[in-house]
Amino acid sequence: MTSQALPSPGRRAGVLAMLLLVYTFNFLDRQILSILAVPIKADLDLSDTQLGALGGIAFALLYSTLAIPLSLLADRTSRSWVITISLAVWSGFTALCGIAANFWQMFLFRLGVGVGEAGGVAPSYAVIADYFPQEQRARALSIYSLGIPLGSAAGVLFGGYIASEIEWRTAFIAVGLAGVLIAVPFKLSVKEPLRGGFDDHAGDAQRPAFGTVFGIVSKKPSFWLLAFGASFSSMCGYGLAFWLPSLMQRSFGLNLIQTSQFIGAVLLIGGSAGVLGGGWLGDRLGARDKGAYARVPAIAFAIAVPLFAAGMLTGSVPLAFALFLVPQALAYVWLGPVISAVQHLVPANMRATASASFLFINNLIGLGLGSLVLGAASDAITAQYGAEALRYAMVGALVFYLIAALLMALAAKHLEKDWVR
Repeated sequence: MTSQALPSPGRRAGVLAMLLLVYTFNFLDRQILSILAVPIKADLDLSDTQLGALGGIAFALLYSTLAIPLSLLADRTSRSWVITISLAVWSGFTALCGIAANFWQMFLFRLGVGVGEAGGVAPSYAVIADYFPQEQRARALSIYSLGIPLGSAAGVLFGGYIASEIEWRTAFIAVGLAGVLIAVPFKLSVKEPLRGGFDDHAGDAQRPAFGTVFGIVSKKPSFWLLAFGASFSSMCGYGLAFWLPSLMQRSFGLNLIQTSQFIGAVLLIGGSAGVLGGGWLGDRLGARDKGAYARVPAIAFAIAVPLFAAGMLTGSVPLAFALFLVPQALAYVWLGPVISAVQHLVPANMRATASASFLFINNLIGLGLGSLVLGAASDAITAQYGAEALRYAMVGALVFYLIAALLMALAAKHLEKDWVR
């Protein structure tokens, strides 16, 4: 590929900014339910298990399974078109959540949000990998992954304020319609890059079948260890993210506005630092040792566990805030390094499908079960612990981070051999 055909740094930055904006809406729409859980539970008369299902399996069921066919479509056609249509679909269903009258209506609308978001993430990973050279990809993917703390923080802040001042239904409608409005400018500004333009195997000629892609990654131990390591970390991460607003209101006595400010600040400060720090460490250490892409997250998860536990068990809101900041950062360190590593387990024309295979495992287990398992655990021990049941269920869930640390440490031993150069 000629140097004239490579995107300029300014062009790359503009595309990354638009992808970040869309990813922010992605997490805003999926996480807004967490801050609205208390008024939704009261209005629709739900149990913690039902709330957990809405935050997890209702979204993750089709989100996980449809990601693979949509990513195959993206690998064979235009990834920017797939992302654009997906954005419009998930935003529309988010708006519909505002008219749900019972559990099953909300469940179906959350399924719809998952259908739309299934086509957003994996194709975006592949687009970024083709806009940035290898030595910058972990940092670029970490900047893109800022959409997680930014979108989650925006969801709890905007959702909390709107629900407090108006009602929870208006929050869903407002953020959903806002997402629909940015679909057209996104498509106009994000052009399809040449696959593998910064790699030795550039070109668009080969359109891989899913069996071909999965046949490659399934033979690599690092793929399975990274995928299941991410899954266990996501079970804990998504579960804590969904239930933390309820914990702050039940056990710490905060109101809706105070809760949104507390969690929004933790996500913006801690989460953003962790995402960016992970990408920087991945590129810096991974240049010499590919195993660092998994070893850095393993260390971060192990350190996060005691700090999270201390924050949950304290009775002081200021102390809880201070204790949550560092582990929140450590919990996000894995994003840039691990996602970048998955991109390098296959050739360039297979990246969206390989990412979707990784995300299928991660999201079906992590996103699908995290909030549900925590909610069910809270219901199961309520007779014993009463109003504090959720607190102890969340502390128990931290074991998933320890399992994730072990799996990531094992993955580090295989990455050098499995890496596609």
